[in-house]
Amino acid sequence: MPAAASAQRSRAPPFIDPSDYAQHRPEATLLYGLVEQNYPDFRELRAREGRSLPDYVQEEFDAYLKCGRLEEGFLRVRCGSCHAEKLVALSCKKRGFCPSCGGRRMAETAALLADEVLPERPLRQWVLSLPYALRYLLATDPDLLTLVLRTVYRAISGFLLKKAGLARSAGYPGAVTLIQRFGSALNLNIHFHMIFLDGVFVPVEGAPPVFQQVSGPTVSELQVLVQQIGARIGRVLEQRGLIERDLENAWLATQGSEGPLDDLIGHSITYRVAVGPRTGQKLFTLQTVPARAEEPEQPSDGRGAAQAGGFSLHAGLDIQPQQREKLERLCRYVSRPPIAVERLALTSSGLVRYQLKTPYRDGTTHIVLDPLDLMARLAALVPPPRMHLTRFHGVFAPHSRLRAAVTPAHRGVGGKGDQLDADRPLTPRHVAMTWAQRLKRVFGIDIDTCARCGGKLKVIASIEEPEVIARMLAHREKSAPEQHPAELPLGARAPPQQRRLI
Repeated sequence: MPAAASAQRSRAPPFIDPSDYAQHRPEATLLYGLVEQNYPDFRELRAREGRSLPDYVQEEFDAYLKCGRLEEGFLRVRCGSCHAEKLVALSCKKRGFCPSCGGRRMAETAALLADEVLPERPLRQWVLSLPYALRYLLATDPDLLTLVLRTVYRAISGFLLKKAGLARSAGYPGAVTLIQRFGSALNLNIHFHMIFLDGVFVPVEGAPPVFQQVSGPTVSELQVLVQQIGARIGRVLEQRGLIERDLENAWLATQGSEGPLDDLIGHSITYRVAVGPRTGQKLFTLQTVPARAEEPEQPSDGRGAAQAGGFSLHAGLDIQPQQREKLERLCRYVSRPPIAVERLALTSSGLVRYQLKTPYRDGTTHIVLDPLDLMARLAALVPPPRMHLTRFHGVFAPHSRLRAAVTPAHRGVGGKGDQLDADRPLTPRHVAMTWAQRLKRVFGIDIDTCARCGGKLKVIASIEEPEVIARMLAHREKSAPEQHPAELPLGARAPPQQRRLI
């Protein structure tokens, strides 16, 4: 038998993608092109100004430029039945602005909260926005952010206990906070999305705890509560010498050591240009819809936002026990990545136009940025190391004695002598979803099963050595120069468009 014929017969058959799969190449996206072209100039500009980017920010940009590129490494995936093979590009796994990794993290976070943490009890989303000065302080100090968040949780949990007529020692609230660092205009905007139990758990000796529901807050109750939160946060920060108050400025940050990103953070928070000849000036915006009139505040439906001293508190979204799909949509929404690539475009003059998710009241629908200013905004959005963006409180906290009794996964440490957990078998620790499970959860594509024969796909190798990568890709291109698009490698994908929450 001729050698060529033998080699042709021994080759594994080409991999067939599911019919609804759409190949995506990150290097072909506008965001990737903008970062690739402008990040080196931005980094050199900061170095010349004596404000070199921190290592964690440089690592974020460098990793993003490698994310989803076969040239930077990949996995070999093979079907156990028909032996068809596929190359799967590696991800950067960063937390800043990568749309692909942000989409997969969004899917896993939503799955964890909806399936294993939040029980089938009434829930309510509380959203707290902060004054500009506090956003600046919290953006770079993880310990201070924890202190402020603890103060907010105690205020809201105390409000729920008071409505239930219980003391703190008698009732146990619970919440999960997802800390968002971004606004719809790619600005740095530290705010809290807190998914609270709409009530409290009351322990019962020798039996599961009983849930006591409370009614939603009225507008007047929200107003009192937001004033209380502002006063408590101000008192706590003043005691630590972090802020000052005078007659003209309710929130005045004290001067401290200057960091390398302080100017970028300040301009991003206040919607101003960070680099170039227009530094410090307001952003260019486009107003393409008529301005909206001020909407009258609803007197008692709890859906208005109460405001005081730069704080804004909203608690109008409730989720009933049977609305699990709505809960997962909410979890996906509050853990979404900061940038939506489908809203990004270039103007004829080479500027970056970004469409807002929702028009502002004055009719603003787009912001217009210089490419270097876009780099500045992306740099400001990267969270510092060891700043956890998902927090668990009350009965959902890792060391809560009631966690195992109230969560769907029934996992928790349990207290010594706790009769509720005495006969409960040990449950396995949460295992992160695999890449295949993430793709299926995010995009609805089953990439865990071979579309050719239905066999199971298995990772057989991780290729990360540059020389090996180059040889394999060269051999692949030479052996299959005209491969059908359905048989191309699987690169990183941007997250899907989020459906409306309600």
